[in-house]
Amino acid sequence: MSVLEIKNLTHRYDDKFIFNEASLTVNNGEHIGVVGLNGAGKSTFINIIADKLTYDEGEVQWLPGLRKGYLDQHATLDGEQTVMDYLTGAFDYLYQMNDRLEQLYSSMGDLDGDQLDRAIKKSSRLQETLENEGFYDLEAKVKKVANGLGVNNFGYDTKVGRLSGGERAKLMLSKLLLSELDVMLLDEPTNFLDIEHVDWLIKYLNGFKKTFIVISHDTKFLNAVANFIVNVENGYIKKYSGNYDKFLVMHEMNAKQYEEEYNRQQEQIKKLQTYIDKNSARASTAGMANARKKQLAKIEVMQKPVVAYDAQFNFPVVELNTKDLLTVTNLEIGYDHPLLPPLNIHMRSGTKLWVRGTNGIGKSTLIKTLMRKIPRISGFFTFHNAVKIAYLEQDLEFAQSSESASAYYSRFFPRANPKEIRSELAKVGLKGELATKPLKNMSGGEQIRAKLAVLCKTPSNLLILDEPTNHLDVKAKKALKEALIAYEGALILVSHEEDFVQDICNEITLLRD
Repeated sequence: MSVLEIKNLTHRYDDKFIFNEASLTVNNGEHIGVVGLNGAGKSTFINIIADKLTYDEGEVQWLPGLRKGYLDQHATLDGEQTVMDYLTGAFDYLYQMNDRLEQLYSSMGDLDGDQLDRAIKKSSRLQETLENEGFYDLEAKVKKVANGLGVNNFGYDTKVGRLSGGERAKLMLSKLLLSELDVMLLDEPTNFLDIEHVDWLIKYLNGFKKTFIVISHDTKFLNAVANFIVNVENGYIKKYSGNYDKFLVMHEMNAKQYEEEYNRQQEQIKKLQTYIDKNSARASTAGMANARKKQLAKIEVMQKPVVAYDAQFNFPVVELNTKDLLTVTNLEIGYDHPLLPPLNIHMRSGTKLWVRGTNGIGKSTLIKTLMRKIPRISGFFTFHNAVKIAYLEQDLEFAQSSESASAYYSRFFPRANPKEIRSELAKVGLKGELATKPLKNMSGGEQIRAKLAVLCKTPSNLLILDEPTNHLDVKAKKALKEALIAYEGALILVSHEEDFVQDICNEITLLRD
């Protein structure tokens, strides 16, 4: 039984087709991974099917009566709610049912005869439903899921407004899983999860009997949870049976075939247009030229194959040879109170340090403290006086989000001329119109590339990167990994992707309560 039918979906952005008469069928119980290059339209796709974005033409039809939910990491939450209150909101319908039951009980004293019999039967049905739904043991039910994602680490009585972006994302995912929906729409759910929590989510999703559609750049995760892959490319939505590895094999064959067909069509169009240009003005051949025009008009022009712009990252180094690049002594970090026991860290000029730990434990807080964005609570840290730091923060925030990538880059390097700026942006995969596209309209992967472009022209001897792979597609992640291996300076890398970190880092700092 199909739960979603997409027919001839057409959607444009700046006169460019994101989708061009694309179609897709999703059946009940399918576990679907959505993939595609940065900017191909994955988030546009999921926003359309989540009814968050209108489309130009076509049909998007859900099976009536479905309960579906969307992991929107940018949603606005009530900051005054506690974590537990927010999570139990997944069961508002049960609380409303319990209120009806209480009202029924309170009214029974005024009833008799048939009215009382009906009220008793109705209350019995409500009571049975509440018991079957586990209403009287909701807190344990909530904690079973929330603890699996590490929500317990930041406390159930904590106000939502005090949570970090990563903690909020984890909280929203917990509530979505608790809601026991017919369809879940998940956009990069592992971005803010640590290794053990990703493993828990994999087990949960594999046991989920209904339908989910998940966007992810984590190929290991997709291989573990998806039995179908949907690829967004060339304006179309194509569905493949199997996990990510099986998709790769089939996609390579299809992409090659599509490119060959596109090239043949372009050659045909070129020949027809050349004939028309040469023969339209001559009376003796005008008729044949008009016939070619009609033939040309009937051709349904294929969209140019999506170009997988290869990113080339290269971080310039300022030489520094020291045994004491960074010394951290009994450092306590946090806001109102210490998040961790006192930290002691020592880095040499050749140290490449992986900072790992559960989400919300304080990894980003440590980085922000070292960057002096927030004050330390106690203890000390000192950098070598010749250190030059290049820093990439986790949050995708821009002071002027309406400006283009070119304008953003030129604020850091005002002497660079337009040609130089275009060249540097092209190296990280922001070519053509992407260089002039407003940052706020870019995908997360494109925004990260814009920030990395600046770092690639910033000489340093210490790179500090906080979750740099969030939103990057597979090819860009590979290029970034190669650049970090080649980088001759020191590195502090916060990452939840163990596969990415391998071969880069030579030391680990594990943050624990």
